[in-house]
Amino acid sequence: MAHLGGPEPAEKIASRNAHYALPGSRQYRVVADGAGAGWVGYWEREWRGRDVFEIGWSILPAFQRRGVASAGTAAVLQLARAEPDPRDVHAFPSVDNGPSNGICRKLGFELLGEADFEYPKGSVMRCNDWRYRLTD
Repeated sequence: MAHLGGPEPAEKIASRNAHYALPGSRQYRVVADGAGAGWVGYWEREWRGRDVFEIGWSILPAFQRRGVASAGTAAVLQLARAEPDPRDVHAFPSVDNGPSNGICRKLGFELLGEADFEYPKGSVMRCNDWRYRLTD
């Protein structure tokens, strides 16, 4: 969470996890070595006047640098490919988040530039705008 404003209160984590567990949430648990290693998910959003999917991931420190996030993200991109709309997926990692930017590069996302986001609320975060096209 270093690139997303730091640790969150336990209540916020519990609330988000309850939402992620709902059928159809498009949020997926990542499992490595038989243990929960984190999550990868996508959701609909409007971006620059178009409907797109946004994708994000979070992997526990003990499982980082092992390809777990890349594998989970690649699998979830295939699930998004089966959706009828929209056809573009965007990821918005902080410009300072080398590992997440590396995942985007490795999986074939196209870097479109930088953008400012308010996240968490009250804090501006400079992000890279990466796009992955779900059509060939």
